[in-house]
Amino acid sequence: MTDRYQTFTRTPLGKTLVKNLGLPDPLPLPRWIEGSPVIDGPVVFGAIGETDAGKAIQALLRDIGAAFSTANEGVASSEIRPKALVFDATGATSTADLSSLQRFFSPVVRQLAPAGRVVVVGRTPELSSSPEQQIAQRALEGFTRSLGKEVKRGATVNLVYVAPDAHEQLDSTLRFFLSPKSAYVDGQVARIGTGPLVSNDPNRPLAGRTALVTGAARGIGAAIADTLARDGATVIGVDVPQNADPLRKVISRIGGTELLLDVTSVDAAQRIAAHAQEQHGGLDIVVHNAGITRDRRLVNMRTDVWDAVLDVNLRAPERITKHLVDTGALRDGGSIVGVSSMAGIAGNNGQTNYATSKAGVIGLVQALAPKLAERQIRINAVAPGFIETEMTAKIPFTIREVGRRLNSLQQGGLPIDVAETIAWFADPASAGVTGNVVRVCGQSLLGA
Repeated sequence: MTDRYQTFTRTPLGKTLVKNLGLPDPLPLPRWIEGSPVIDGPVVFGAIGETDAGKAIQALLRDIGAAFSTANEGVASSEIRPKALVFDATGATSTADLSSLQRFFSPVVRQLAPAGRVVVVGRTPELSSSPEQQIAQRALEGFTRSLGKEVKRGATVNLVYVAPDAHEQLDSTLRFFLSPKSAYVDGQVARIGTGPLVSNDPNRPLAGRTALVTGAARGIGAAIADTLARDGATVIGVDVPQNADPLRKVISRIGGTELLLDVTSVDAAQRIAAHAQEQHGGLDIVVHNAGITRDRRLVNMRTDVWDAVLDVNLRAPERITKHLVDTGALRDGGSIVGVSSMAGIAGNNGQTNYATSKAGVIGLVQALAPKLAERQIRINAVAPGFIETEMTAKIPFTIREVGRRLNSLQQGGLPIDVAETIAWFADPASAGVTGNVVRVCGQSLLGA
């Protein structure tokens, strides 16, 4: 769906009104296209001391061919117009070290290029070696979330916490946050733990993998299927029989296989496992995308309406995940991704059933992550905010416009933004990324 206001702001009249009236000025966000570099401009790197994480960051910047300079106190505004600012704060051991944030960012952040990237890398607070270090590291969240609301022109700010001895796992996560693939991911915190090192082709990271995507016939589900196939995966698309035609179009486009079933049926998990094992030898990636809304205020909600939403959005993923793991249909080293929602974090009027189900998806991730780690299976979730889909197109105009503008990027996201985040989770090189819930919401002003 076209954002007509955003189109208007690009016209001469629109630019004049935006400037004179202080109206929102949502810069069109560039998305990744095949063949483009991870980052298309200079990078300024700063650090608190010399650390293993800092060395890994600089090695990555060299590997992706980024032109980067190092500075502990930013750079003079006339010297460079950076596309990205990357700061290694893992060396912060006390709150005294936090002054380095101001000294590095203040001189240069105003010069950040349009749609620029700011990434701060810190030490996982709970794994700090002292209370003083934990305090300093936890403070980074307030800094990055606030800076994300200060930078303009489509720029994003994100924080990556890395566990001790996990610096070698930074590669896939930094590639994601520095690239246009993370265009609508802003003000987020990702946590990286230890895991096996996986070397693969960054352009086809899912080659040889088989992925299951539920609700794959249209919208976000179709974008997920397209993106995983682009990255090399063979995709099994699942949807209800009444969506057979659109599902067939998606699968014929990407060369996967289709499976028509209702995920809430008693034999859904068994049929999925049988199809995956018979047709593909098993699964490596499971994306629980299928979901429905049945909005009513709680005082007007019937039991069957409540149960329908919980069954599709939460109980089915829980049941299917358990069966695929228990039977081995999901291979060791695999990845599970649940699609939650901002409603599951902040709540929403008239969506008690939907918000309950989506908060439950977050609970599923948090409950299973430590248990599945024994088999090196990762589980994470995305929580989309306002995404331009057929569903949001039906929202009344005024509410729709508020939803679009009520985030740091002042616009709605696209289905590809959700899909790219899921592809990052699914990448075998993201072996240390598990137990995360990342909002794809442009740093919505609602929720944590």
